[in-house]
Amino acid sequence: MHFPKLLGIASGLALSSSLAFAWSIDGVVKSKVSGRLLSGVKINTFNFGGYETTSGADGTFSLSGGTDALPTSKVANMAIHMEGGMLTIYNADANNLKVSVIDALGKVLAQSNPGHVQGIVTLNFGKLARGAKFIRINADSDRATYMVTSKGVKALKKEGDLLPMLQFALDGYANLAYQMQAEVETGVTIEMVRPSAVESSSSEAVEPPKSSSSVEPPKSSSSAGNDEPIVVDCSGKTAKVGDKQNMSVTVDGKQRTFIMHIPSAYKGDKPVPLVIDYHPIGGSGNGEFGSSPYKAKTDPEGVITLYPDGTSKPGGMGNGWNVGPCCSNDDDVKFSYAMIDKLKEIACIDPQRIYATGFSMGGGMSNHVACMMSDVFAAVAPAAMDLNKTNSAQCKMSRPISVINFRGTNDPVCKYQGGDSGFNDGLNFLGAEGTFKFWGEKNGCTGAPTKNSNGCDEYSNCQDGVKVVLCTKQGGGHDYGDASIGWPFLKQFTLPASFVK
Repeated sequence: MHFPKLLGIASGLALSSSLAFAWSIDGVVKSKVSGRLLSGVKINTFNFGGYETTSGADGTFSLSGGTDALPTSKVANMAIHMEGGMLTIYNADANNLKVSVIDALGKVLAQSNPGHVQGIVTLNFGKLARGAKFIRINADSDRATYMVTSKGVKALKKEGDLLPMLQFALDGYANLAYQMQAEVETGVTIEMVRPSAVESSSSEAVEPPKSSSSVEPPKSSSSAGNDEPIVVDCSGKTAKVGDKQNMSVTVDGKQRTFIMHIPSAYKGDKPVPLVIDYHPIGGSGNGEFGSSPYKAKTDPEGVITLYPDGTSKPGGMGNGWNVGPCCSNDDDVKFSYAMIDKLKEIACIDPQRIYATGFSMGGGMSNHVACMMSDVFAAVAPAAMDLNKTNSAQCKMSRPISVINFRGTNDPVCKYQGGDSGFNDGLNFLGAEGTFKFWGEKNGCTGAPTKNSNGCDEYSNCQDGVKVVLCTKQGGGHDYGDASIGWPFLKQFTLPASFVK
């Protein structure tokens, strides 16, 4: 007979998600000069996908998200087991019980309110529970949230990730970034200013460089199908299976850190792909580990994933990437090379199947490495950020490279149409379609793009068999890409053996 494994909910197991604790903020937005209350200000999060609101007619706003702290009182006495869409709660005792199933971005997938309960409660959410990352339980006046993992249901514990960084945007005013300092902030006053005439003129959209620009197109390389595959010797590799392993490398005399995740499907007897997943501005490798949708797709295939930590610069907006003048002074391309070299030493990875992805500024970084590291990455899948004018002007590709970008037409952080970021940080984006055309030209694609089987725009007639894809979500905001499309796209491409060092 099979007995479900019970987990002591008060044990305080670690949470590996950027949604560690519930957070909330409210206040008012006004003009710094006139003091006029500003309505219609769009408020979004840089480092968490899917949270947004708009200030009211009186300038007030309120935004909240995340999950809750460790369970207490009645909820602490319960134990939870989940298998498929079936959730069982043991030691339940409440006059009013409410259970919610939540995905990684905080969206409620399904709810059940069985009312008065005592003893064992079984709830069948069925297909509605697909994508469940958290279970929230309200028992009378107590509430707690638990994380759903491949090893069972774990109680949450705060792990110290950064709190949300908010963007305030209103036409005619300079965008403003605000970093929360506490989990609950009330009565916050946000003061916005109008940019100077010079600054506002820079907000015009930037046309992508034409193929006749001074940037040389990449050299043609033989496709992976015409190269002999690289033989990888897996003996002597020391890396072991582990959920989150803290790693470091030294770059330019400075220690740089990242998380290495090796899933249970990794056996170490044959080379596996490697995916580097870059976090958003103000984020961390730990936060990206918990929030990225790619791990759920790559883990069953034994793929090793890395979650690097960016760095900040004085006066910046928190940890980010050196993809332009705004956010970091460190050489993140060199850091990426160093991480890959480290993994080649300790783990059995396939040097022809190394990929990059990322969200928000992490999407900007994965676009950037496609430019600067096409001799290492086989393909990239950025989300929610385009190439900027600085990036594209410096793009030095060694070979054609496959790229799939995920963008939302209503993204308020990195606008679909492109243009100045609004933060006076030197970032001026090509836009979603501009970036798509840029990659098409850089990869020698011919003919007009067509719709592929996923409904995405695709240049399929490109040099050396690469593809350039733009997946646009109509009405979509500042969100992660669709890993169910992104991962199958990435893994169909391999780096030509002639580029493997």
